[in-house]
Formats: sequence, structure tokens, C-alpha cells
Amino acid sequence: MRALLSLLLIAAAAQPAAAALKVGSKAPDFRTMGALAGKPFRLHLAEQLRHGPVVLYFYPKAYTKGCTLEAHAFSEAEGDFARAGARVVGMSADDLPTLQRFSVEHCRGKFPVATASPGVIKAYDVKMPMLGMSNRTSYVIAPDGRIVFVHSQLDWKGHVAKTLAAVRALAPTPRH
Repeated sequence: MRALLSLLLIAAAAQPAAAALKVGSKAPDFRTMGALAGKPFRLHLAEQLRHGPVVLYFYPKAYTKGCTLEAHAFSEAEGDFARAGARVVGMSADDLPTLQRFSVEHCRGKFPVATASPGVIKAYDVKMPMLGMSNRTSYVIAPDGRIVFVHSQLDWKGHVAKTLAAVRALAPTPRH
């Protein structure tokens, strides 16, 4: 079984991730449980959007190398996202106790991570082929609920810089 899982992960990694939700489409609303700095809370996307744009990033599995490095990168850039008026929310199929630990150890208490149910994974079209987990896809969602940016790539390295640039592009330009 473990060998089969390894082969599936290798096969999935060899294929580019793809997200079907396109720029301009309405982001599916959802409610789920999440954790911030180890404390559980209820997360509702519509409520998060009332405060500004949301970077909703899906990752395959907490405590794996790429997902841990990506969480560190988002935590280091959290101040930049906040200054640009955006909230970052990480999403995976992990259970709440795992996310509680991950939110402290690797998100460093700087942004929430939440449980992506099979329905949310399907609605955002981020299901990794043949596995019950999501691929690595980052969405930037404007306060009106429209998707303004999508980056779907299994390599974690471009997600933070590209989503931050998309958030900054949303900010109104100062008038002189």
C-alpha cells in the first residue's frame, strides 16, 4: 500500500497541477473548521472576504517537505499580505488536530489553516488525481467573491510571490 501511494504521488508530481476555476468566476462559499495559533475556530469564506481580499491556498498534506516550506514562506510574508489588505488562509484535507499543531509549528501562528472537505476540494477543482487530497493551487479572491488570480503548480516556490503580486495589483493606486 505504501509503495502504491509513493507511485501515485510521483505520478501526480510529474503532471502539472490544474485548476478549473478561472479568473473572473465566483469563488464557491464554504464553512469549515480551522486553526490559528493552535486554537480551533469556524471559518466562513464570506466573512473573511468582508475584511478584504483572501489568498486561499490549497496544499496537499501538512508536515510534508513542500507544504512545510510553503507554510514558512507564507508566514514570513504575512506582514506584506496584511499591509496589502489581504488575509491568507491555507487549506488541506488534514484533520483539525493536525492543523492545530501545524498552525503553531509551521504557520507560526501568523495565518489560519483550515480543513478542506471533499466538497470544497471538488468545488475548487483542486483534487489530486486518485487521492483524497488537494493539489497545490493558490487563489486570490477579491472582496466581491470573484477570483482574480490562480496559480496551480506543485512546486511551492512561486505561490507566495505570485499571490502577493496579485494582491498588490488589487490595491487602488494613490492619487497625486
